[in-house]
Amino acid sequence: MTSDHSDVMSISPSKEHVACKELDLDVEFGGTEARNKLERKLLWKLDLCMSMLVLMSILNLVTRLRGFVTDLHLEGQQFATVLSIFYVGYIITQIPSNMFLNYIGKPSLYLPACMVIWGLIIALTGNITNFVGALLTRFFLGLVEAAFFPGAVFLISKWYMRGEIGSRLAILYCGNMISNAFGALIASGVLADMDGVRAKAAWRWLFYIEGILTVTVAIMAVFVLPDFPMTTKWLTDDERRLALKRMEEDAGVGDQAETENSGFGYGFSLAITDWKVWWFAILAVAQNVAMSFVVYFPTLTTTLGHSDKTQERFFHMSTSNFIGIIGSLISICTMNTAARYLSLFFVSQSCTAHILMITWNSNTFARPPSKRAVCVSLINAFQQLGFIAGSYVWPSNWGPTYRYSYAIVIACNAIVITMTWILRLHLKTLNKKLEKEEQKQGIKEKGFRYVL
Repeated sequence: MTSDHSDVMSISPSKEHVACKELDLDVEFGGTEARNKLERKLLWKLDLCMSMLVLMSILNLVTRLRGFVTDLHLEGQQFATVLSIFYVGYIITQIPSNMFLNYIGKPSLYLPACMVIWGLIIALTGNITNFVGALLTRFFLGLVEAAFFPGAVFLISKWYMRGEIGSRLAILYCGNMISNAFGALIASGVLADMDGVRAKAAWRWLFYIEGILTVTVAIMAVFVLPDFPMTTKWLTDDERRLALKRMEEDAGVGDQAETENSGFGYGFSLAITDWKVWWFAILAVAQNVAMSFVVYFPTLTTTLGHSDKTQERFFHMSTSNFIGIIGSLISICTMNTAARYLSLFFVSQSCTAHILMITWNSNTFARPPSKRAVCVSLINAFQQLGFIAGSYVWPSNWGPTYRYSYAIVIACNAIVITMTWILRLHLKTLNKKLEKEEQKQGIKEKGFRYVL
């Protein structure tokens, strides 16, 4: 419980901060009306620049391995091994990648550089001739692609307040879902007539084209993506001060100098000694197994936007998981086509809970940013185990009813609801401690509170 105490202390405002709170926070921007106008302009610029992350997300994980099993003479479990080896590299790189990103403070260079490398690897995949080649390219692809999603989440958390993050992460996640939903369709359309061109199979041309597109978008991203508030060059002085002030107001303390007081491994040590991080990690595994069907539906962003407005996570997340349980129960109880079709819409609500979980994670570990960088990447890396386990939940011999599969999904949804309820109770206790700390220091204005 030591880390909980340090968390409370690190976000408790100092006497100097209290004195500042008594002043008009908007004077330096020309008053409240002028600040609101400047804030709208800043958010518009940020949203425009951050939209590049969605495009990068669509190209991330688009690669399809269909069509080359015969050409590469893959046998037995070799194809499954080629698929799964990706996650080995993907898992081991995420934490050091986000630590490095926080250290250099240049996501506009780092993320596109990683994207260029994975684009080249994708293009080179078109030249492989055997199992070993496929294994190596998939491993190194996972190694480099690991930088993107946790890095993008961390970048968003450096600019947006708690009431703004959920909807942005939902849009980012939709980019990945678009690639999953339509990638194969687009590929089949583009390459329908390319089989045999220059004596190469269609799947090789697919890798060449995807690699070129990926590198092109990466080069564009260098000129579009922002860095962090302290290192972004195209901000005006007022915009920079407002961006920093927003982060300070959101957590009750500054995002960098006020909370970073040690070396490169400081955030890592804080993260791995905080039991809430591991709680989120286990929760993420259960959530990923619960959504192992990975279905895309457009209801995702609507619920998340409402969650941002109400500043509440548990009930929105639990409601989504509970609806998923209802959908699974319908599928267990009947083989009626109409009823099963309807149940898929219910089950898909678990996707909403997944993004709410990522948002809640970012909200919970607000400061220091070095710790937040590790927390985001550690939990994201750990949750890949859920994707791996989820691939074994739907064996063909359990069909066509898949009752056992749906029973596992129900169990995982129930685990998630229970764990989030316990987490909510704990965060509520921490909020009471923060309130008592403010009363002790004579602070009248409400400071940082954990989102429940």
